[in-house]
Order: sequence, then C-alpha cells, then structure tokens
Amino acid sequence: MNDESQEVKRLFCELCAQPKRLFERQPLDAPSKPGVYIICQGETVLHIGRTLRGRSGLHQRLKNHLHGSSSFTKEYLKGRGATLREGGYAYQYLELEDSRKRALLEAYAIGTLCPKHIGLGE
Repeated sequence: MNDESQEVKRLFCELCAQPKRLFERQPLDAPSKPGVYIICQGETVLHIGRTLRGRSGLHQRLKNHLHGSSSFTKEYLKGRGATLREGGYAYQYLELEDSRKRALLEAYAIGTLCPKHIGLGE
C-alpha cells in the first residue's frame, strides 16, 4: 500500500470516529470549511458526500440536503429534505481542505460503507 492509500485509510478511520450529530438539532453543527460527510439513520449509512466548492462548505452542503436541493434528497427522500429532522437521521463529517484527498476519501468511504452506490451491492 502506498503512502497516499495509507493516508486515505487513516482519514476514513478518522471520519468514522467523528461524533454523530442529529439533523433535528438547530442550527446545524457543521463548519463552513470543505470536507467529507456521512448521512445515516441509526447504524445504516444512506449517503456519503463531499464539498466540491462553495463558500459555506460542509454547513451549506448539509443545509442543501435539508432543503431538498440535492440529488440524495430528491431521489431518496422524494424531495422532502425536512424529513432529515425526524426519525434519527444524523451526520458525521471530517474537515478536509485538500480537494484530491476529499475525492479519494469520498470514493473509499462509498466503496466501504455503501457498495450499492457503485453497483456492487444488491
């Protein structure tokens, strides 16, 4: 395993160790910095994403999900992002400035936690 792969695996462990924050708490407890995030309900991982651009980083991206303006909420929650405020939906995040590391971490996390998203699950 090369150094970059080891770094991505380390970042994945760090992301998974972050506390889960409930969407029902207002305001959202997320920074305005870029990063990678996990959305789950209980122990079930529903979505993994990252910030691509934008001034408000993770906070804005999670807010987009709440307002139904993301492909995840449009497809999974039928556009009703406010549903995330009910039923134990939570998020975890890891701030990460480096855009390449964000992309690699997102891909690694999806492949590990959500294989259905890449066509490997049933």
